Amino acid sequence: MNSNKAQNVYKIIMLIIITALISSLVTVIVLNDKFTQFGDVKEIADGDGVSGIEATLARIRTMLEDEYLGELDDEQMIEMAIKGYVAGVGDEYTEYYTPEEMSAEYDTAVGNYVGIGIYMVVNYKDGTITVVEPMEGSPAEAAGIKEGDIITKVEGVEITKDNVNDMSNKIKGEEGTKVKLVVKSGSEEREVEVERKRIEVSHIETKMLQNNIGYIQISDFDGGAAKEFKEKYEALKSDGATSLIIDIRNNGGGVVDEAIDILEMICDKGSVLLIEKDKKGNETITKSKENPIIDMPIVVLTNEYSASASEIFAGALKDYNKATIIGTKTYGKGVIQSLIRLSDGSGIKITTEEYCTPNRNQINKVGIEPDIEVELPEDIEELKEENDTQLQRAIDELV
Repeated sequence: MNSNKAQNVYKIIMLIIITALISSLVTVIVLNDKFTQFGDVKEIADGDGVSGIEATLARIRTMLEDEYLGELDDEQMIEMAIKGYVAGVGDEYTEYYTPEEMSAEYDTAVGNYVGIGIYMVVNYKDGTITVVEPMEGSPAEAAGIKEGDIITKVEGVEITKDNVNDMSNKIKGEEGTKVKLVVKSGSEEREVEVERKRIEVSHIETKMLQNNIGYIQISDFDGGAAKEFKEKYEALKSDGATSLIIDIRNNGGGVVDEAIDILEMICDKGSVLLIEKDKKGNETITKSKENPIIDMPIVVLTNEYSASASEIFAGALKDYNKATIIGTKTYGKGVIQSLIRLSDGSGIKITTEEYCTPNRNQINKVGIEPDIEVELPEDIEELKEENDTQLQRAIDELV
């Protein structure tokens, strides 16, 4: 193929792809980092300036064909071009998903988790991925990955502020495939290869504490969390619980609807639970549709890694005085993303709305201040019930 013919073919390819990216929107799903529900078909008219992008890419393609020593992988080049284009927005939560990444995102959201089996905190501010804990019986646990470990590389690529979101997605993948990670424990680094498997995810852990205090830890608000919360709350109540500690420390969020469904178990029917505002100033107000089933004193534990749906949850309970918030200020992610699926199975996650608490308190880049601030001791090697100062303060509040 001569240079002119290659250029013309590539122009056509890129025109089709960019047009699809802009206008062939098959499914629109509103979520908070995860899916909530399928929406109506949405179409957007072709944008201006396509020819400029297309011409630039065609020129670059010609130069690569003439000069590059190796083989060109068109599919990979197109994916990376779109990823870079979307990343150019400059928003840490707006990104492009390949079909494989989109599928993994959906599976996680609805509770069909395929991965190495870790709860992790992705810190966009300093570009780190920290293991909160490995899931029991998971490939990660078998590989020796432990609570507090920091993942520094994925498939040989060092994790930075610029790629931390992409790297966290690369840890996920298809069942039966393997991923190479560099894991830092204290001052020591080691490389591990972990096979991805389908894992039954439990979102809720419970136990009875002294003085009939029921303890509920919500690790995330992914699909099925509300149903599991209700079942385990009712079990605690049957065992004699007369008050609750709800622990959302290190809970990075999940599906907004799951957090709302749990709030409906606590807040009065008709209460405003969430206020969302789009770029045009239009507001969407979500109110409780159900009568509450929980009527007992509640303490909610938070920390700097309680984010997104966790902040919706804590903010509403604080505004209505339905719980005492104990711990440290939350992360401050007060924006919602819309996930747009394209006809080839890929998709774009776009920040479309900002949300605030029922009292219209801002969350984004602000966070939720606890009613009672309690820090954990800095010298703790392993957090246990007896040295967990935040948990102990919550117990004192309820006794």
